[in-house]
Amino acid sequence: MKNFCLIFLLFISWSLISQDLEKYKKQYPNDDIVRLQQETIINIKLNNGEFTIHKEVFEEDLYLNNSANYNSKRSISYSTFFNLDKIEASSFSKQDGKYVENKVVDFNEKNNLNDSFYDDSKEVGFIYPKLAKGSKTNIKLTYNIKNPRFLSAFYFGDFYPIINNKVTIIADKNIEFTFKPFQLNNGAKITFKKKKRGENYVYTWSAKKTEKFEIESNAPNYKTILPHIIPIITSYQQDGKTKKLLDGVEGLYSWYYSLVENINKEETDPALTTLVEELTREKESDIEKVKAIYYWTQQNIKYIAFEYALGGFIPREANEVFQKKYGDCKDNSSILFKMLEIAGLQGNLTWIGTRKIPYTYEQVPTPAVDNHMILSYENKNNTYYLDATGRYIQIEYPSSFIQGKEALIANGNNFKVKKIPVVPAHLNKVVDTTYIQISNRDIIGTSNSTFSGYIKNNLFYNLENTRKEADVKELYNKRFLKGSNKFLIKSYKEENKFSYDKDFSVSYNFSIQDYVQNIGSEIFINPHFNKIVSSVKTKEDRKYDIEFEYKRQFSHTNIIEIPDGYEVSYIPTSVSFTNDLISVNFSYSTDKNKIVCKQNVVFNFIKLNKEQQQKVNTFVEKTEKASKEIIILKKK
Repeated sequence: MKNFCLIFLLFISWSLISQDLEKYKKQYPNDDIVRLQQETIINIKLNNGEFTIHKEVFEEDLYLNNSANYNSKRSISYSTFFNLDKIEASSFSKQDGKYVENKVVDFNEKNNLNDSFYDDSKEVGFIYPKLAKGSKTNIKLTYNIKNPRFLSAFYFGDFYPIINNKVTIIADKNIEFTFKPFQLNNGAKITFKKKKRGENYVYTWSAKKTEKFEIESNAPNYKTILPHIIPIITSYQQDGKTKKLLDGVEGLYSWYYSLVENINKEETDPALTTLVEELTREKESDIEKVKAIYYWTQQNIKYIAFEYALGGFIPREANEVFQKKYGDCKDNSSILFKMLEIAGLQGNLTWIGTRKIPYTYEQVPTPAVDNHMILSYENKNNTYYLDATGRYIQIEYPSSFIQGKEALIANGNNFKVKKIPVVPAHLNKVVDTTYIQISNRDIIGTSNSTFSGYIKNNLFYNLENTRKEADVKELYNKRFLKGSNKFLIKSYKEENKFSYDKDFSVSYNFSIQDYVQNIGSEIFINPHFNKIVSSVKTKEDRKYDIEFEYKRQFSHTNIIEIPDGYEVSYIPTSVSFTNDLISVNFSYSTDKNKIVCKQNVVFNFIKLNKEQQQKVNTFVEKTEKASKEIIILKKK
């Protein structure tokens, strides 16, 4: 601690005298902030098998322009396992050519309920005083890490430039590590040193002048972009014997299972038993029983996330969840497990990381690899992933945010890792059939739109809090938009609203003013009333992958009635563009006094890398050109 304080004080005195605002403004003309120094020191001691872990962080920032005041607010997150012991913060403002220190004195603590899988999360908020162009800020944080499994990643880049970045781990020589690197080839130049100092090993990583990383919309989580290293304590020596800690997936599962193996051992609430019997009484197959239990849980157990310490890992008893009618992801899994057991069925507690965590269990066998719990159920060689924290999720669908991820499935002292499939595009589908009449320059139409899969689910989430008819109509005007912003729904009718297993349908009447062009004896109309394909076009200078929630398919049929006294002068030629990522088909035909225009689009991806973005953009450009084609009608 003394060494760190000395570094802290020396660096302040040096930087206050030496740093030149104009130098960094010239070097980083498009940036608001430069981090001059970022240093982390982690001390890990081992005494009779007990770990003591302290982490100290120091950061110094320089503000290059007048936007400095917008960065005055700052918050620091921590938790029971990652406890913030001490915080010191100051801003330095220029007065008479010198820096004057303004210490932060007011720190406000509050609960942070954004993520509750692990434990309670809190944050300390404060405001840097007197920030202006040329100001600097210093912050020093001291943490106590209470479990050696919770060593967090350290990063060598951020969304601002970093001049000096240094991480030091000072650890007892009897502790064995593995260091897992990620994205280190992504713009950071890192040097590593290891040396022995007395009874400790000292591991040091340094990086200088790391350029900032760009912020882009719909990019994957920062863990897939920023260069970082995850330290893992695999084992340690005690009394001449090797003690395993996180030596692979087996070590992680062993710890996880020790936390859940004794839940739901108490006598079952008779009311819960009665409920399960009622839900499954007339169900002929096991899967129908599971479905009834799963849907009841989604509908009746409210998702509320708040945990404390190991409560972030240990599910509550099913009886308690049933009586309170709320719980987090682990609690939902607990009551599902018990309800299936009452019905004579076997479910398995399952840990999983959402798509914002990019690691596999083999890569990072620590609690950093997952942040969610569900229940798995196997039937006739099929695995069903039951996540009751949402609603309207059909039993055949995993939650959209765990598609493609690995699941760690418990089975007593054994486990298995399975990859959750990505739901095919045709199961997330919009089918729209529209009949169109031309009235001078306006269009009068009737449509029937049917929604399935995740598209239906998302629409239901929107409708849950939209009860008034006027608000529902406004929602539908935005979601079903056709042609132009003059599209207006006059009336609508819903079918299978909030149904789990049936597709949702909406029939509606609408008009679009001033959509048709009348020139002389001819009528011109563009039959492409939506621009779905353009929604996946990316900028040519985009740097990172782009993510989508799910694969999708859209099938639109527009049937245009030919006005009396007119005939078809021109219809476009049918076109088709297809590759492994995207499929587009436009077809046109006539049927007596009608023109039938069909558009089928398939987005067969949930993530596109740079090369794939270029392939998709090529198809989008072709499609945009084809969608400008018009139909011409002329008087007979």
